[in-house]
Amino acid sequence: MPASFVPPRQVKIGDAAAFAGCTPRAIRHYHEIGLLPEPERGGDDRRRYGYEDMIRLLWIRRMADAGIALEDIREAFAEDPADAQGGDGIEAVLESVEGSLAAQEAELRRQRTAVQRMRVEGSRMGLLSDLVTDRLKGLSEGALRQADLDTLLVTERIFGPLGAAVQATRFVALATHPALREESDRIDAAEEALDDSVAVDDPRVAHVAAERRAFESALHTVIEESGLDEDDDALFEAWETAPLETGDNGENESGSDSGRVMTVLEATGKMPYDFSPARLRCMELAEGLSVLMEDEGGGNPRLPT
Repeated sequence: MPASFVPPRQVKIGDAAAFAGCTPRAIRHYHEIGLLPEPERGGDDRRRYGYEDMIRLLWIRRMADAGIALEDIREAFAEDPADAQGGDGIEAVLESVEGSLAAQEAELRRQRTAVQRMRVEGSRMGLLSDLVTDRLKGLSEGALRQADLDTLLVTERIFGPLGAAVQATRFVALATHPALREESDRIDAAEEALDDSVAVDDPRVAHVAAERRAFESALHTVIEESGLDEDDDALFEAWETAPLETGDNGENESGSDSGRVMTVLEATGKMPYDFSPARLRCMELAEGLSVLMEDEGGGNPRLPT
């Protein structure tokens, strides 16, 4: 050090901020929340920071950079400033921070896996659960429609990965049987035509309901003959012995409840469906026909549409 150079005994806030690697605004905030005591002021009424102030400021910055909340840093200093600077006084805080960082790492891994799956699949199918995407892997490119993915997304939200994986069986059958897909499109269009201009007692409502029931019976037959129902049984057995994927019962690690499986009642009140009274009546009639056929031993339970 040159003999002519004398280090300052105190520095202004701008110099203190530059040395600590923060901003004057950050230092003022530390003063406001009681994390850093207000220093003496010079003759020009500006703050002057001494050596001890700078030491404390450096520890604050290092702890904040480690992910410790300012409130926790303040509490650590309040308990025993000397220990806090040495590290012993913030053991509980560090333990909490470590747990939080581990949760963040897990969430980042989950997000990265989802992005990688989406890139591999080349569509939003990669954002569905592994259980669902595995069920659809054998399909050729373009065999699955966006509307199919939309339906699976909603189903997974309500019934969880298992429910969506079972419903994926429906789309596998439709994708591999063009004639069945064509008939499905025709009936879907007929149901959509039952808009608000159609009365609930219009004969078309009962007619479309009967067509829907017949189609669902034919679809179920195809699923049975192709062995897809056996795959469903295997899914249920695997789920019962060792749950593969589940939604959260509450908030997930990122603080969102988007992973929580909703009940049907919750979903009914939160998810809007633009169904006319006539279409709702058609759905009721189709379900009624299904129950009647089951009672008579002449049909299969209706699959979700």
